[in-house]
Amino acid sequence: MKILVTGAAGFIGSKLMFMLAERGDEVVGLDNINDYYDVRLKYGRLREGGIEQPGDNFTYGALVQSTKYKNCRFVKMSIDDKEPLDKLFAEEKFDKVVNLAAQAGVRYSITNPYAYLQSNLVGFLNILEACRHNEIKYLVFASSSSVYGLNSKVPYNEDDQVDNPVSLYAATKKSNELMAHSYSKLYNLPVAGLRFFTVYGPWGRPDMSPMLFARAISKGEPIKVFNNGDMIRDFTYIDDIAEGTIHTLDHVPDAAKCPNNVPYKIYNIGCSHPVKLMDFIAEIENAYGEPAKKNFLPMQPGDVYQTNADTTKLETECGYKPHWSLHDGIGEFMKWYKSDKNPLR
Repeated sequence: MKILVTGAAGFIGSKLMFMLAERGDEVVGLDNINDYYDVRLKYGRLREGGIEQPGDNFTYGALVQSTKYKNCRFVKMSIDDKEPLDKLFAEEKFDKVVNLAAQAGVRYSITNPYAYLQSNLVGFLNILEACRHNEIKYLVFASSSSVYGLNSKVPYNEDDQVDNPVSLYAATKKSNELMAHSYSKLYNLPVAGLRFFTVYGPWGRPDMSPMLFARAISKGEPIKVFNNGDMIRDFTYIDDIAEGTIHTLDHVPDAAKCPNNVPYKIYNIGCSHPVKLMDFIAEIENAYGEPAKKNFLPMQPGDVYQTNADTTKLETECGYKPHWSLHDGIGEFMKWYKSDKNPLR
């Protein structure tokens, strides 16, 4: 099976790319390596799988062979750059595509809205067009738990209404779901969207709470605790997320078993064991070995009080089952954070 993974220098994408390579799939990873956050993390993730260039000087559009996996290559490219993307699809003839490339971040979308339209809408349209013109057998794409917005009923179920986003980021992810459904219907393209819940683990994003908390503790600085600590998140370890994505990739929707005979699915992917923010902070403190100074603040614009995934559908239809406990996952994250592998330590 030949698979394209976009967003392959990202937190989830890099893990997924190398897990697919380890099980024997032929994989091409794609990422524009933008500077939304420190690129040392992105290059470090790639090096973990044997993808590197002298001085991290990747030539745009040139495929780089992994020295660790003979069945894995990487290309620096943006999904909103249509011509080279179309050329890549035509030449490589992928069987399946996992689109994780997107402008991430709820709070960043409030101050930099146009970045989200270009990557999350124009870029995703380019992926859809490339899939339909190149006979792609299956597209799996990243949505987000943020689409649930102002929903007060928990746990969130895929059949819940998602028409009340509280950030532009969430609105673009809801738009992706609608765009994908239309292409699935029009061109009989099998598609599945994954509503990711809060992901953590080694090589995580520096703008996410585990990295922010660990860094603050290490520097003796206070951590920002929003909504005065009264928040709940469905923290999910990176290995569980990557394995769940692979389970989804291995289960192509059957149009005959889908509503209106459209081969389209939406799945929640999370841990299904929501954790209070203060309990999460306590795990970080225990694993680091020091208490955190805390600066209690009101709720941030774009944030929601609680996220909680009902993953029954993904478990039933694709065999997904998260295994990592919060205690073990935080332990692995902190081990990595304190190690020489962490370029931001």
